[in-house]
Amino acid sequence: MDILNAIVVLANYIFVPAMTYGSQLALGALGITLIYGILRFSNFAHGDTMAFGAMAVILATWWMQSLGVSIHPLPTALLALPFGIAVTALLLLATDRVVYRFYRRVKAVPIIVVMASIGVMFVLNGVVRFIIGPNDQNFADGARFIFTAGDFKRATGLDEGLALRSSQVITVLAAVALVAALFWFLNRTRTGKSMRAFSDNEDLALLSGINPERVVTVTWLIVAILVTVAGTLYGLDKSFKPFTYFQLLLPMFAAAIVGGLGNPLGAIAGGFVIAFSEVSVTYAFKKVLGYLMPENLAPDTLVQLLSTEYKFAVSFALLVLVLLFRPTGIFRGQSL
Repeated sequence: MDILNAIVVLANYIFVPAMTYGSQLALGALGITLIYGILRFSNFAHGDTMAFGAMAVILATWWMQSLGVSIHPLPTALLALPFGIAVTALLLLATDRVVYRFYRRVKAVPIIVVMASIGVMFVLNGVVRFIIGPNDQNFADGARFIFTAGDFKRATGLDEGLALRSSQVITVLAAVALVAALFWFLNRTRTGKSMRAFSDNEDLALLSGINPERVVTVTWLIVAILVTVAGTLYGLDKSFKPFTYFQLLLPMFAAAIVGGLGNPLGAIAGGFVIAFSEVSVTYAFKKVLGYLMPENLAPDTLVQLLSTEYKFAVSFALLVLVLLFRPTGIFRGQSL
């Protein structure tokens, strides 16, 4: 029974949260790696674009809720997702036309485009804060439990309980569906193959008759879907706060680089590596070891390597280690 209780504790506080968080990071890192692999720059406005998409979904959700529209027991935000994706797509296409297209045409060095993206980041951050405010917001219907810890205890007779929220299940399922759809699109459709060819060799792709502006447009549309869904899922699972999405930029970039920047499969793997590392390193293992070890050897301290305030330091440490010892990442993306 003690072993089962320890497993339940690990599942409740490490496995389920890390799977959920990893799915969110994987979707965000996929957007980063697509932009880097196809558009040739690191987009530092990615986190605030995610915040913008989530904000659009929240506003649409509130409007639907005011009209009494819902899909109980699922979150109303799922109905609002198409609106958020459309608004975010318009934003990204407009930003590309106003800012990034000029640098593509003059073939500016990547660092110039990166600096431009930092400017876009600050503008978006200000816009989101101006529209929805700097404080925590919520979707008002995204915290429903499939079963609570108390339900689990009563059903199993164990001392420890496992709670599972609908937002966590939706996050993992949505991530799996989006990743599968993206890989099908890139490998099976003519447009997807054009994007891969453009990423592998831009000059040869142009000689083959591939329209570069079409590739750029489709890339931004895919990124709009990924960031809006990822931002919304993160908001449903936790809460929405503009600055939080700015902080997510480091873990998402770390996930993309650890997996292999420019490699979609690496972005997914990197998302889960970062998520499980952050959650595991900042978790206090006292209760788990209390179940697994004899009573006289059970620890008195929390057995926690880092406090939760240092969660993002784990991402930074992994990022530095990968850049030092394997710059191409786990799946050999493009070396930085």
